[in-house]
Amino acid sequence: MLDAANKQDVTDGDVAELDAQQARARPAIGHAELEPRTWRTRSTDRDRAPKPVVAAEVAAAPPVLGAQIAEVQASAAGQSTVKRGFDTLVVLVALLFVAPLLLLAATALWVESGRPIFFRQRRTGYKGRTFVILKLRTMRVVEDGAGITQATRGDARITRVGAFLRKSSIDELPQLINVLKGDMSLVGPRPHALAHDQLYGAALPDYHLRFQARPGLTGLAQVRGFRGEIHAIQDMARRVDADNEYIREWSLLRDVQIMLRTVPLLFHDARAY
Repeated sequence: MLDAANKQDVTDGDVAELDAQQARARPAIGHAELEPRTWRTRSTDRDRAPKPVVAAEVAAAPPVLGAQIAEVQASAAGQSTVKRGFDTLVVLVALLFVAPLLLLAATALWVESGRPIFFRQRRTGYKGRTFVILKLRTMRVVEDGAGITQATRGDARITRVGAFLRKSSIDELPQLINVLKGDMSLVGPRPHALAHDQLYGAALPDYHLRFQARPGLTGLAQVRGFRGEIHAIQDMARRVDADNEYIREWSLLRDVQIMLRTVPLLFHDARAY
């Protein structure tokens, strides 16, 4: 940090040079771009992000999330056998009804852009355990690493079929398998990519508390409208507050209420894209 004597010696040219040095030192965001109609991917270092993940007040920070998660205690929502049994029963019934829809969506994806049909990405789950989340692929790229570019409105990476699947949340249906496996629950905090967990975990002191329960297909934050792009850290703070409120006040009745409030959002939600 500059002291009082040195501050007066800093010129606009010095600042510009410092900015240039930082830009050159910043690592590129890597991802794999799919070659249509094949299983293969080709590597590219192009940064497709139209804007930073969050506002400028969120700086790069040390990976402190691991130490915080180690202190997380199991909650009633995380330990409840009633909740787990309810999840399993509902998923088994739901899969009977959505299987034809999944088959139709998979066929549309294959016709438009080939394989892979499914998108797999590591996420942080209950008590910090890493799992692989399943979705129908909706983009021309696959990302699972230190550089994750959040989807934005009008994102050029999203395919035409993918846009419809995202808008209707059909792309999320394979996560019923994650629920059946025990990685997720029907209701709980939505899981984020590992890179985003590190970023927000360093910026928000209560972020790690959301890992006291299994992540959900839907959650209190989503039915309150806290979804979509993160423009500033306050956007994520509101989401995390709702997640932690859900965990503190969990009941099976509240799960049912959140699921019922989610149904209308499947047909119309301005924040789904």
